[in-house]
Amino acid sequence: MREAGLEQLHAAMAARVERGELPGLVTLVAQGDDVRVDAIGMRAFGSSEPMQRDTLFRIASMTKPILAVATLMLVEDGKIRLDDPVDRWLPELANRRVLKRIDGPLDDTVPANRPITVDDLLTMRMGFGMIVEPSFDPPYPIVKAGYDLQLALSQPDPRTPHTPDEWMRRFATLPLMAQPGERWQYNVASLVLGVLVARVANQSFEDLLRERIFEPLGMHTTGFWLPLEITRRLPSYYSTNSQTGQNELRDVSTPEEWSRPPVFPSGAGGLVSTADDYLKFGRLLLNRGVWEGKRLLREASVDAMTSNQLTDDQIATAGIILGGQGWGFGQAVVTRPSAEWPVPGRYGWAGGYGTNWFNDPHRGIVAIVLTQVSAFMWSGGLDEFGRLVGGV
Repeated sequence: MREAGLEQLHAAMAARVERGELPGLVTLVAQGDDVRVDAIGMRAFGSSEPMQRDTLFRIASMTKPILAVATLMLVEDGKIRLDDPVDRWLPELANRRVLKRIDGPLDDTVPANRPITVDDLLTMRMGFGMIVEPSFDPPYPIVKAGYDLQLALSQPDPRTPHTPDEWMRRFATLPLMAQPGERWQYNVASLVLGVLVARVANQSFEDLLRERIFEPLGMHTTGFWLPLEITRRLPSYYSTNSQTGQNELRDVSTPEEWSRPPVFPSGAGGLVSTADDYLKFGRLLLNRGVWEGKRLLREASVDAMTSNQLTDDQIATAGIILGGQGWGFGQAVVTRPSAEWPVPGRYGWAGGYGTNWFNDPHRGIVAIVLTQVSAFMWSGGLDEFGRLVGGV
């Protein structure tokens, strides 16, 4: 890696801390055995506790690629196929109905053209997801119903109070927003997929990830919860006040909350991890399924996961969350170079708390940036990080 490029990356990230955009962050860039970790700033505004290499972060939607790997492992085991209808394991979702209009009443529906498949869940094409509009007030009936049912369909906090079985029962009372396979719609498919893989594996989602991924990779500080002596290392979480535009400390997602098992382990955004732990996961994919000489995932599975699965029209209508990129299984794939995403073939995904990971398979690079300030995603921080990694 180029020292000048690494120095430029450090200077840019440190400048954001100095300007008060965020209290601190951790970056990691690895190429082969060369691993560069940069811990900048503090764990909270006004704190004297510095960010460190082993600082724990809520990784939010960086959970999704891990879920995808677990799913593909079950496919390789022969327990499930990508084209299987999910009804066998999720009978709650049999005989779906679909809204005639996204803003219409919940009883104005038509039958689904076909069942939802495992592939639909991996590619976010199940027919239900977040609605990201410039403004809709009052919320569409389908959105309000999700709130009323306490399903936590779009944000990891506050968490849903429901067990996976109860969550599925309640979710199944809602119609789909679109026909299965028709559109890319974010987030909810991963919530459903987490319930599905646990039922397929006949074990808890937590145990599945630990046995198949975390223990083999040595990801000892990754999980849906960890002991309090570890979760105390979580930085404070800040989100933007829509009225003032300022970062505000959130009183949700506390270290105490992360020190006990969640009622609903979320496949969409339920994990905490560290830079070095997630590096191991990134290297598993970069090495096309091999970890320390042992194959954990077939090359064909990694190829499918890291290849675009969407049509051009689905990419074009996906909205600002996907931002014109392609989508594989559980993660984005750069199909067309742009100023923000200059490297075709780069794949990875970000988390709503201000975290990001991607692999550049052409250069053999794993890149990770971890903050707990949601505005880092939308203020150009992630894009700047991605561009500057291209110069290291």
